Amino acid sequence: MTSPNLSRRGFVGAVGAAAGLAAMPAWAQGHSVHPKRGGAPIKVGFDSLSGPVIDLTVAHGERVVQGRKGHGIAVNGSVPGPLIRLREGQNVRLNVTNHLAEDTSIHWHGLLLPFHMDGVPGISFPGIKPGQTFTYEFPIRQSGTYWYHSHSGLQEQQGHYGPLIIDPAGAEPVEYDREFILLLSEFTPHHPHFIMDRLRKGEGYFNYQQTSWADEYPLTAADRRMWAEMRMPATDIADVTGSTYTYLANGRGPKEGLEFLFTPGERVRLRVINGAAQTFFNLRIPGLAMTVIAADGQNVKPVEVDEFQIGTAETYDVILTPTAEAYTIVAESMDRSGMALATLASRPGARAAIPPPRKPPLLDMGDMGMNHGDGAGHSMKGMKMRDTLLLPPDVKVGPGIDMVSMAPVDKLGDPGLGLRDVAHRVLNYRMLSALEPNRDTRRPSRLLELHLTGNMERYMWSFDGEMYSAVSDKPIRFAWNERVRVKLVNNTMMAHPIHLHGMFFTLVNGEDAAHQPRKNIVIVQPGASAQFDLTADEPGDWAFHCHLLYHMHGGMMQTVTVMGPESGA
Repeated sequence: MTSPNLSRRGFVGAVGAAAGLAAMPAWAQGHSVHPKRGGAPIKVGFDSLSGPVIDLTVAHGERVVQGRKGHGIAVNGSVPGPLIRLREGQNVRLNVTNHLAEDTSIHWHGLLLPFHMDGVPGISFPGIKPGQTFTYEFPIRQSGTYWYHSHSGLQEQQGHYGPLIIDPAGAEPVEYDREFILLLSEFTPHHPHFIMDRLRKGEGYFNYQQTSWADEYPLTAADRRMWAEMRMPATDIADVTGSTYTYLANGRGPKEGLEFLFTPGERVRLRVINGAAQTFFNLRIPGLAMTVIAADGQNVKPVEVDEFQIGTAETYDVILTPTAEAYTIVAESMDRSGMALATLASRPGARAAIPPPRKPPLLDMGDMGMNHGDGAGHSMKGMKMRDTLLLPPDVKVGPGIDMVSMAPVDKLGDPGLGLRDVAHRVLNYRMLSALEPNRDTRRPSRLLELHLTGNMERYMWSFDGEMYSAVSDKPIRFAWNERVRVKLVNNTMMAHPIHLHGMFFTLVNGEDAAHQPRKNIVIVQPGASAQFDLTADEPGDWAFHCHLLYHMHGGMMQTVTVMGPESGA
């Protein structure tokens, strides 16, 4: 194993050509633009693997979901890939063999590990070439609900993902009788490069709800004029929708009958993982309350809710006590263009009613970062250059920006689009509190402000107006053990789940420093801001990006460098 303090330039530079490709967005690197056909049929669902040595293979195959066929990439022959079950305190060796005709990788999402085991080509290692085996080896330093997925090209969309559960070295803080894993994702018969191409030609390509929204919602004349000026509908919630996606629960479509069997009265732990490429889900179980006990694998003080929004790549653990014959688990896409379904059943074949889809939510003035009192906020389309001076000086003005939120406010108390006015209890980040006190409660020594920026028409996404291809060699630098407050300002009209590799941060959500909830993903709502505190105690180079796959590949990514303790920083 390489020293964990080895720099990205020293490590990746040794592989020559791979380092040159690091400066290019993955979608531009020319890997497998056309899918390789053939391969064994891909199995639906997942087996379980555990132990100190685990062998994984990545290969092509054909996927069939509710009669729709498409090209897929499977781990050990299934989508999702096998459940990897580990225990806190063990060491693990994961041998990953690539049977694809292109490079691949596996990123262990949310795990604390040496940076060169993190699995991000061009940042932490060169990737796994066709026919080669790469061995990931690291100690397990945590417990909880996590997952793994490819960080190469757009393979995650094709099925290259799976669940990862780590049992604690000691007792669980919450008792339960049975557990289930619910991994949410999507299937499309389209190749992801086709989807990316269409999004670049017109970001509304997959939004079929935009043709009639103005007739279905009571909007004022002023509202209609405003949206016409913005050249987008108020229902433009998701880039890729149920028009092409079938939403999946453990690889199965809503008509394919995923079933979790329970005994009435027992306590059930449901581990929910959003392994989708591009979809936020609003999850509820009609007639059954859920007690949230963990977020992103980290224990939180129990909080009872009836519904929660789970952003792309987030995980939540909930406790249920089902007593009826059956319940329907409903994971509705945020734009309400479809849903993933599963059944909690007391006997095989028992079913509960499936609720009808709810009306799609509408973006409002707040989602555009506008102040309702003074009407601040502007579209940048057609603006004169002097108007761009309203942007913070760190944001690069150019063709990558077509929207500026003029009055962004903290919205960690926002439950998410579509859930603001429902009658039942809905989770929001302000309701989360760390169960075990945080080890570092120092006051941050500085504030780092980053803006989430984009151009919807060109489908360009960025931090501070610069796409990853322009800043891949200009990392965000943190000194060793530095305590920093990071403020994310969303200048776009879409929610972004921002993920930091290699470290947990604590959300600045109103809790005292000792109980701010630990996460590795934060949803930054449209036209809003969010803050987190970070202790930079994991040396190396780490990816920092939007976890909407097509946004990351559209440029919303950065590298974070933490100087090692030997640097004396």
